[in-house]
Amino acid sequence: MPSFYQLDFENPVRELERRIEAARRGETESDTLPAPALGGVPTTTETEDAAPLDELLARRDRVLDEIYADLSPWNTVRVARHPSRPQTRDYIAKICRDFAELHGDRRFGDDPALVTGFARIGAFKVLIVGHQKGRDTQEKLACHFGCAHPEGYRKALAKMKLAEKFGLPVVTLVDTPGAYPGLGAEQRGQAEAIAVNLREMSRLKVPIVSVVIGEGGSGGALGIAVADRVAMLQHAWYSVISPEGCAAILWKQANEQTNSSAAHALRLTARDNLELGIVDAVIPEPRGGAHRNADAAAETLRDWIVAQLEELTRQGVNELLEGRYERFRALGKYENEATSDATTETDPA
Repeated sequence: MPSFYQLDFENPVRELERRIEAARRGETESDTLPAPALGGVPTTTETEDAAPLDELLARRDRVLDEIYADLSPWNTVRVARHPSRPQTRDYIAKICRDFAELHGDRRFGDDPALVTGFARIGAFKVLIVGHQKGRDTQEKLACHFGCAHPEGYRKALAKMKLAEKFGLPVVTLVDTPGAYPGLGAEQRGQAEAIAVNLREMSRLKVPIVSVVIGEGGSGGALGIAVADRVAMLQHAWYSVISPEGCAAILWKQANEQTNSSAAHALRLTARDNLELGIVDAVIPEPRGGAHRNADAAAETLRDWIVAQLEELTRQGVNELLEGRYERFRALGKYENEATSDATTETDPA
């Protein structure tokens, strides 16, 4: 993982990984450590560095489990933004076969922030659509850091319509802080493009499966996430606004304290979204997050997608559309509890 991006809550793990690396090289790094105490008694650091490799690995796993078992909402956001976290193209390379990318919206141009193409996942031929943030600086700039323009959403919808024509399921991977907010995007109809996607995806006559693999920000995420089954990876987030955006509105400044407060108030974690009924499942990540083991994360993701497609492809079109309609109609539904106190009527004066 890039050394310049460090999560402060992972400091204990980073120290253990340093010792593990030293043990694997057969070194104790004794030359670089302080001299032993008087009497030749080894220091604590020397003793820990000399610990067996198996013991260090087990200790690292325990620490990772403890840290990631109870991440704060803000730290969850930070994990979701880790530069080594797998992105759409990474998952395509790991879980798809025979991927054939499709470009352009046939109106304005191509948007690299949204990747579309036909592929095979397991035994299923599918259309895959996903946000791409980019890895190096050049790709990030080209992909607008995962913030799609209206031509991106129109490209996604055009390819979904093509998949519908051939009767192929649609799989979408969501990973965006939000739709691109620039002047050009607004002039080309950003809001309209997303709104049309919401309408058309709601009545697409093929199964749709969507997974939030990293960030799920506002309408930029929802523009490809109207689906029969919606899931989140364990350390992803999904919300109407980013913590920084919320903090800037409520407290007029975005800093560590206000960002943390906003993230907590937004209830944006996978666990929160599952409790609220916004997503149908939380897909577990490998120990320490998907950025530590992309292969294991991809395998779990593939298995979940295949399981959903096996179920959804057995449903008829009417059943599929009715279930999708009911799913989104139920969002935000609540009931008033009847009060136990008896109500009394008063005579008008």
